[in-house]
Amino acid sequence: MCGRFVMSKADGDLVAAFGVDEVVGGPPPPSWNVAPTDPVRIVLERNEGDGRVRTLETVSWGLVPSWAKDRAAGSRAINARAETVFERPTFRAAAVKRRALVPAEGYYEWEPRGGKKVPQYLRAADPDALLALAGLYEFWRDPRVPEGQPGEWLMTATILTRPAADALGHIHDRTPVVVPGGLRGDWLDPGLTDKDDVRTLLESMPEPELVPVRVGTAVGNVRNNGPALIDPIGEAE
Repeated sequence: MCGRFVMSKADGDLVAAFGVDEVVGGPPPPSWNVAPTDPVRIVLERNEGDGRVRTLETVSWGLVPSWAKDRAAGSRAINARAETVFERPTFRAAAVKRRALVPAEGYYEWEPRGGKKVPQYLRAADPDALLALAGLYEFWRDPRVPEGQPGEWLMTATILTRPAADALGHIHDRTPVVVPGGLRGDWLDPGLTDKDDVRTLLESMPEPELVPVRVGTAVGNVRNNGPALIDPIGEAE
């Protein structure tokens, strides 16, 4: 699964890394401990005129389906299983119409070891590289806000996960779906709306090659933040 991740890069870095055409709204603060319901940046594409426009936008992490009674549903939908995403009512509409990339420098997982859980930070082999996590986004109208007023619409997102490969399976049995550079345009394509075609694309995603780095237990508290959270610690610690 993906329950916490790191995103501390500035918008300029994301624009360059993801070929963004337009930046919408202000960015959330940099975070080395992004938690469910926190604001996060996502990359998406929309049809505009005769072409596609790639935008960088801020959403709440945890997908709230359009039919939900309140926004609390988002805290239970931070991840979506790739195997069932086309059947689950919460995700199936977004899977064929509203796909996104969630930029991340890495994410945390807790490895069972000797009766304890050891925090690991998983990142690309290049520590400066950004991961593109496969995501979905959705719009939810807040019934408490008058029509036309700020906050009327809430935009939320979820991160897709898949069974982990043997190389990472000892840490956790699931891992986020990481979209390689060559497939990012296909994943974002708003013209790709056939469920079977989207399923084929999702199944074609290669297994991510990630490097686990053991980190301290401070990451387990959402109140802790800062770059020291991803500092490696020795096994003796």
